[in-house]
Amino acid sequence: MDASSYALYHGVRRTRSTLRAWQRRPLPVVGAWVAGSALASAGLLVAVLVISELSGGYVQILQLRAPFATGDLGDIANVLGHNLLVLALHAMACVAGFIAGSSLPLQAQSKTGLSRWVHAHGGRIAIAFVACATAFSLSAQAYLLGHTLAGVAHFLKTSPALLLVGVLPHAVPELIALFLPLAAWIIASRRGEWDQLLAATVVTVAIALPVLVVSALIEAYVSPHLFTALTGIHSPIVGHWEGWTVYVRPH
Repeated sequence: MDASSYALYHGVRRTRSTLRAWQRRPLPVVGAWVAGSALASAGLLVAVLVISELSGGYVQILQLRAPFATGDLGDIANVLGHNLLVLALHAMACVAGFIAGSSLPLQAQSKTGLSRWVHAHGGRIAIAFVACATAFSLSAQAYLLGHTLAGVAHFLKTSPALLLVGVLPHAVPELIALFLPLAAWIIASRRGEWDQLLAATVVTVAIALPVLVVSALIEAYVSPHLFTALTGIHSPIVGHWEGWTVYVRPH
């Protein structure tokens, strides 16, 4: 059996044994993932709030759709499509970690020169790459969301914190679901358990999918009522900006 075939066989065998072990004691594993994901979600939300409070003078004319107005199946599909893309990217980070940390080292003995060095140190390269990519992604998301939140709050003449509270019922489970694969990746990489990452990808995606569906339903049908209750703003929304009067109605 050549090195590549052995690495594939080893990966499949370890994935099956890991899934069986987790099936016997799922709570400690899933609990650690959820805790790590919740911590990342809280950090992102705090960063969004801080950036929104620091951003001033910017006006964002919103579209009166979920979560500011009751949505429909099109809104749900749009939200799900965006979130599934993000989940797929995070899941691929798990798969890449499995390949780099578990599969590549097993093939290192059959390689020479630079190829052998890359195979032997694939785990460290994967950690550095995913860490940089994740930091950049979260920073960009925090800035964009914070800037947009400040603009919408300015247009509605309300506080960014109040608007953020209004989206928490769908944003919190949504973010936790999206960050589950990254949390599993971080925990496994810190423990050197690279061979568990393929199993972690399967389980975290399976957990995240129904949570994302429920979050999209909450965003379309629950969050709009909370937004109205918190702000007292009803359709149509009338805004006055630099001498202009803007009327925003449901799409």
